[in-house]
Amino acid sequence: MDLSIVVPLYNEHESLPLLVEQLHRVIGGMGVTYEIVLVDDGSNDRSWEVITGLAGQDAHVKGIRFGRNYGKSPALNEGFRASQGAVVITMDADLQDDPEEVPGLYRMVCAEGFDLVSGWKKERHDPLSKTIPTRLYNWATRRVSGVRLHDFNCGLKAYRGEVVHAIEVYGEMHRYIPFIAYREGFRRIGEKVVKHHPRRFGRTKFGLDRFINGFLDLMTIYFVYRFGRKPMHFFGALGTLMFVFGFGATFWLVADKLLHLWRHRPAPLVSDQALFYVALAAMVIGVQLFTAGFVAQLVERNGADRDRYRIADKIGL
Repeated sequence: MDLSIVVPLYNEHESLPLLVEQLHRVIGGMGVTYEIVLVDDGSNDRSWEVITGLAGQDAHVKGIRFGRNYGKSPALNEGFRASQGAVVITMDADLQDDPEEVPGLYRMVCAEGFDLVSGWKKERHDPLSKTIPTRLYNWATRRVSGVRLHDFNCGLKAYRGEVVHAIEVYGEMHRYIPFIAYREGFRRIGEKVVKHHPRRFGRTKFGLDRFINGFLDLMTIYFVYRFGRKPMHFFGALGTLMFVFGFGATFWLVADKLLHLWRHRPAPLVSDQALFYVALAAMVIGVQLFTAGFVAQLVERNGADRDRYRIADKIGL
């Protein structure tokens, strides 16, 4: 199989027939073998009925249906698992992504050797309530991840098949697939300016809560990839610093007390000084953080995937 198109969707029954028709028209002229994987994320409209009808008439169309709405990331993850293409292209089902972009994205992966190509909606047809948070989100993601893309959240992306089978997308991590792929060693990440059309049917699923959750997910994924296999390096180091600070402050208070007594001067009670309680809290928190790191390291050590690594190549084995 040369190409897989993975389309996650939720309540998009009106746009599906037109989307599939456009994909057939575009991909049919490319001379490749392909499949269209439609992943219904627990829609409560006629989406699954439409998918069933399309799949019954067309062998290229395949469908997956969730029992309830889980979110875009699980839908993409299941679509990736089911895909068989050497190149996998994802796009949204609302017709805002243009199927005419598929040949260009396919060519960048196959001919130019990119592991991943992300679309860039340079001209967006979205309300300010969506575009402004998106700009802030993209800026923050570039700073944290080190991946220089203009539009991380664009649904139109192309991947080598190896990429989608090497990564796991969960929660709301679909926004950070380029970051995830980069940390897994897929460093050839490109970008392509793509067309963005106004929504024709239904309504947007975007809300400001997704922007807040997206930032929290960014912090989570950064922590997981940096300290996921060595949590003691984070909790242990932070706990040690807290304990050393608390111990040093306590030592200074006691030394100051003894110095006053040695000089026969009135000395304030150690317990009457605010710094004593700050130092005590710092030592307690430091011990707790160190213990948390130790426990987290034990959990990671006994995890089922502790020895799972992505092997890029082998010679002589």
